[in-house]
Amino acid sequence: MEIKYETLEKELNSNELKPMYLLHGNEAYLIDNLIKKIKKIFGELVQGINYVIVDETNLKDLIFNIEVPAFGYDKKLILVKNSGLFKKDGRKKEPTPLQKEIGEYILKNKNLIEDSVVLVFVEEEIDKNSVYEAMKENGIVCQIDELKPTQLVQKLKQVCNLYKVNSDEATLNYLLETSGTNLQPLMNEIRKLIEYAGEGGKITKDAVDKLAIKQIESVIFDLTDNLGNKKISQAIEVLENLIYQKEPIQKILITLYNHFKKLYLCTLAIESNSDIIMALNLKPNQTFLVSKYKKQVSYFSKEILRKMLQEFVQIDAQSKIGLVDIDIALKSVLCAYCS
Repeated sequence: MEIKYETLEKELNSNELKPMYLLHGNEAYLIDNLIKKIKKIFGELVQGINYVIVDETNLKDLIFNIEVPAFGYDKKLILVKNSGLFKKDGRKKEPTPLQKEIGEYILKNKNLIEDSVVLVFVEEEIDKNSVYEAMKENGIVCQIDELKPTQLVQKLKQVCNLYKVNSDEATLNYLLETSGTNLQPLMNEIRKLIEYAGEGGKITKDAVDKLAIKQIESVIFDLTDNLGNKKISQAIEVLENLIYQKEPIQKILITLYNHFKKLYLCTLAIESNSDIIMALNLKPNQTFLVSKYKKQVSYFSKEILRKMLQEFVQIDAQSKIGLVDIDIALKSVLCAYCS
């Protein structure tokens, strides 16, 4: 049965465990929280006796681990992580022999599994193959993807309230723009800001600027703003700060290329009156970036954006054969387009 995250969380809060779970998606923080709750409800865990971890290296032993009794305990908790069991084998439509064996086993041995184990599969990406269908028919399937900005703000607000620290939506949204929309780093940042504000205090935009770690994509927006406003020294300073923080120079180049490619695609979308979200392939929790891209597009003509993309490609090619230093070449490009 497929259910939503909120429903599963509610079930677990009532200390109710089902025999089989498939948790999949890219929000690792929420998935980890669910696993912690499952372990807490399950009770005492002794690895190798009533607690077994399975991955792609020992997946072939899964059925064996299900059937071996949890000596001295009523049940066994089996955690299967990133096994690849739910992925299709290339272009083949047929499941692999192991996928077929495990899928059929789940279908035929539901009662045995229910009596002896709690089986939890955790996967980042899945295909709806035969094993998925077996889990959907006999267990709980829950997709847990990154939260939308409104949901993230609500989550952060709850944490602030828990520690009796004040916050407002505008500041929390600014934190998302600064530190990204992945919940794990956001929780790290909000705890830091709560500690700084103290009980009864308030989280401010100034505190976010002082304390929050900016993800590289956010920094590239700052760099581009400086570039568009012809502030050469500030643009170079942003680049040098990234290098000082030990961001790999190749990663900086790739991120710059991807950013200006999105600006170019945004320009084309505006010209053709197309959907910008689709043109930029933004995730549901990234749609708030549309206004930022549209603002930065106004700084550059389509021709300039195309030239900059060509410059980045040329820097990459020439650096690989030792003709240019990426750091120096990037600064040269920034100076050229700030002038």
